[in-house]
Amino acid sequence: MKLNCDMGEAFGAWAMGMDEQIMPYVDQANIACGFHASDPLTMSKTVALAKQYNVTIGAHPAYPDLVGFGRRNMDIAPSELKALIQYQVGALQGICQAQKTKVSYVKPHGALYNTMMTDFTVLETVIQAVSEIDPSLILMVMAVPEKDQVMALASKYGVTLWFEAFSDRLYTDEGRLTPRKQANAVHQSFERIEQQVEELSLKGGLTTASGQHLSVHADTICVHGDGLHAVEAVKRIRTLVDGLG
Repeated sequence: MKLNCDMGEAFGAWAMGMDEQIMPYVDQANIACGFHASDPLTMSKTVALAKQYNVTIGAHPAYPDLVGFGRRNMDIAPSELKALIQYQVGALQGICQAQKTKVSYVKPHGALYNTMMTDFTVLETVIQAVSEIDPSLILMVMAVPEKDQVMALASKYGVTLWFEAFSDRLYTDEGRLTPRKQANAVHQSFERIEQQVEELSLKGGLTTASGQHLSVHADTICVHGDGLHAVEAVKRIRTLVDGLG
């Protein structure tokens, strides 16, 4: 099981996350591309940090929403959305090329990510955008009960998928993330996070908000690099995953 983390989300003088402390413990870095967070220098520094620790680099495009950190939904026409994604991925590709490394995958951020996993017309636009940039790019999507439908859509455009689950988010019975505005949407205790990671790794599932078992077959688990205890949480998850083999 791989571990991925959203990174490079600082903006100018405003710090966000603990990338330097987190990077040694993850396998994949989802690097913000400037629309919800980040700036060219932050992107460049984050790429260099990922390269230093041999971490696979992914583009983390979002809706153009710096103020809302990309968490507010937007009604954007498919042609514009495709261009927005390609613009962001292209920017990170240029920075990677300058440092003699590459973007290996794309993971949409925030509201764009959540919307595409409930509205498959948006998902198709995202898949098409990725396929037109480079067919070898992998798209990271949420592991949902409709996995076969998602795979069929990606296959239509020749795009390979990585399915992702979350270490610290509460799931609904429908297999989606509980909105952050609701109570207990984010697990706060190390024990609860470790329990979810263990369930995902060993049982191919997790426990939902109502206590039901939900089958979730994931290739990678998202960990978060912000919060008071983020570094300790990521260290614990890394140790747990490595121990489970």
